[in-house]
Amino acid sequence: MLKRFGPLMVLVVLGVTFFALGLQKYVTLDALRDNRQFLVDFVAANPLVSAGALIAIYAGLVAISFPGASLLTIASGLLFGTVLGGSLVVLGATIGATIVFQIAKNASGDDLRKRIGSWGEKLADGFAKNAFSYLMLLRLLPVAPFWLVNIVPALFGVKLRDYVLATALGIVPGTFVYASIGAGAGAVLAAGRELNLKGALLQPAVIGPIVGLAALSLIPILYKRFAKGPVA
Repeated sequence: MLKRFGPLMVLVVLGVTFFALGLQKYVTLDALRDNRQFLVDFVAANPLVSAGALIAIYAGLVAISFPGASLLTIASGLLFGTVLGGSLVVLGATIGATIVFQIAKNASGDDLRKRIGSWGEKLADGFAKNAFSYLMLLRLLPVAPFWLVNIVPALFGVKLRDYVLATALGIVPGTFVYASIGAGAGAVLAAGRELNLKGALLQPAVIGPIVGLAALSLIPILYKRFAKGPVA
């Protein structure tokens, strides 16, 4: 029992401790604005340490299912630039998501699968048809919370290789969108203006590529479904 649920309890304790200490207040746009210059100077003086810290912090936030990790993606773009910052986030997020996946896979059982109900059956059907493409679709389109998509595949036997690859590739578009916003946020924050995330994310140039990639991820699923031909 301890071997099965021990790691899960550790994550729960870490999550509770994180919020109990009020650490969430440091992952906000206000905190980024107020500490921008200090962070920029620290990264410039300690690039390798800063990069490693970003990966570790991001992995930890994803592992405890912190809902505001995207703000750290903006910070990564501001501090490291779009390409490097986005790449560090993809690595950290994939590591954190994989930790959750492995723990959930170890703790999951038939009882948990049954409690998910009809909604879980639909997900199970999607993963059964093409786990990689279905997971890519869930990662590309924010139709479900990131933390939930970390857990559900573990309940339905998705292979670790497919999970890691689909997660890493699926989060790339959204990650680099946020990182690019962060890369251009320095001048905005320095001028004391408010960073309008909603307006930036609703631009056609941002939404279009993500929707296009989501459509491509559907092709293997649709092909597998219709290639079987009509059912007699």
